[in-house]
Amino acid sequence: MNDFQQFIASILLWAEGFAAMTGLFYYNRIKKEHWKFFVFYLVFIFICEAIGKWANFIYFPKALFYNYFVIPVQFIFFYWLFAAKSLKKPKLFYILSILYLISYIISELYFSKKKIVFSFNYTFGCLLLMFLVAMEYYKQVNSTDILNFSRNRMFYISLGITISYIGTLPFFALYDQLYKYQGLWNIYFDYFLLGNVVMYILFSSSFIWGRQSS
Repeated sequence: MNDFQQFIASILLWAEGFAAMTGLFYYNRIKKEHWKFFVFYLVFIFICEAIGKWANFIYFPKALFYNYFVIPVQFIFFYWLFAAKSLKKPKLFYILSILYLISYIISELYFSKKKIVFSFNYTFGCLLLMFLVAMEYYKQVNSTDILNFSRNRMFYISLGITISYIGTLPFFALYDQLYKYQGLWNIYFDYFLLGNVVMYILFSSSFIWGRQSS
């Protein structure tokens, strides 16, 4: 990474920590709601990123840590939050989670295992998440409470995921091809880092401005 990317990567860790701390600050107000699990998720992500940044991975490759633990937890959690909780479609959550996990079988058979992020699994997971985000936007647009969207916690979360996960889908889908063109790859990587910073700021905003009963 160049100096700018290293700086943004440091900011990203702070943004993740800030989102976790914001969630913990509001925890007492939401501890009887499913949103308490969003707080646990943010704390989990911050701890995992801290481990990824500072831990020694000599005996356990970082690629395995992220691809087989951190990233699956991220996608499955958001499938649960969107499908089971916001859209009230628990069966859809199970279907998408199973499809996502099946993608690992395909990845094991046909794709490289040396990357920090497996392109196929990430791309497929993003496509499923994009489907859920589109359904969530449709739900919000057709809601009688559309004028109060700024108080809808899922609005901030959906926007953050759109900017980060969905916005960076081409970067990971075409990672090998883009890597041959370092100038273009750096632009996408800059967006990936900045998009993640914005996402965690929006996650923090969801606690501050979102309705506690959302």
